[in-house]
Amino acid sequence: MHLTKLLPAALLLAAACSSPTETKPADAAAAAPASYFSGDTARVKTGGVQVIPIRTPKGTFNVWTKRFGHNPRIRLLLLNGGPGATHEYFECMESFLPQEGIEFIYYDQLGCGNSDNPKDTSMWSLPRYVEEVEQVRQALQLDKDNFYLLGHSWGGILAAEYALKYQQHLKGLVISNMMMSIPAYNKYADEVLAPQLKPEVLAEIRQIEARKDFDNPRYMQLLEPNFYAEHLCRVPLPEPAARSLGKTNQSLYVTMQGPSEFGASGKLVNWDRVADLPKLTVPVLSIGGKYDTMDPEHMRMVARKVQHGTALICPNGSHMSFYDDQPTYMAGLTKWMLAVDRGEQKMSL
Repeated sequence: MHLTKLLPAALLLAAACSSPTETKPADAAAAAPASYFSGDTARVKTGGVQVIPIRTPKGTFNVWTKRFGHNPRIRLLLLNGGPGATHEYFECMESFLPQEGIEFIYYDQLGCGNSDNPKDTSMWSLPRYVEEVEQVRQALQLDKDNFYLLGHSWGGILAAEYALKYQQHLKGLVISNMMMSIPAYNKYADEVLAPQLKPEVLAEIRQIEARKDFDNPRYMQLLEPNFYAEHLCRVPLPEPAARSLGKTNQSLYVTMQGPSEFGASGKLVNWDRVADLPKLTVPVLSIGGKYDTMDPEHMRMVARKVQHGTALICPNGSHMSFYDDQPTYMAGLTKWMLAVDRGEQKMSL
């Protein structure tokens, strides 16, 4: 969560590029460059873009996807956070995944980015989004032999919910920087994160929230240096993230997350899937950051509760660890995916 309300001053992300140094085994899935970039067999080339019609209770709408690279054995679908941001903050993946031969797919959820926006808050529903992901999977011909799903922040909720219903179609699941209980997340924000603020800063933030004066510029003036810079992104905001978050659908964000930056109060307020984690049988990678808005111990717990779990905690990372702790995040993610491709189900990172 917390992937919006950060513009115009200092949104929430970072940039520090450092390539993973993991040595690839001889039988690694990484394809030769010629084959990696030759997967588009359509008569009219579109650079991997595929617009997919999605059936909903309110009619059919189009969502936008774009494939990067070609590897029939490892295909990673990316679910952005917000809720309501866009795929664009994942563009840092282009600096890491191609060299490992990993195909990945950008996807703007309905109401986000390049996809249709029905402007109907009844459409902002977790069960409906789960069915949307399933329709995207079918259209892209992803299956249990190649389909990896990565959800970050709100996308982690969506990915977990999808897996609990449709894990028979998955090869691997990545839950990135998202606790599996909103009540637990709210408790962590209230009891651990909030007290780290200066008392006078916290008092003023609480006063603004009590008045529901969330559009007050002072709210962001307080949050940006005192909260976001510590827990959302600990390095200067990279351009892809600023571009993505600048397009956030506020209707979607407020409906699902709520207006406060300390915990959730929208439709997701009671969401809790901790008890259901043991039902997940696919390999799961749970990623957290030491300074995240999400409790890193909770992220370790997720890896323990699922049947084949691996935890990756980024020691220098916050909520956007793939920017402010790129070496750890990217090396761990690629190592895990290549290991799952070789048939391993859990490992130490």
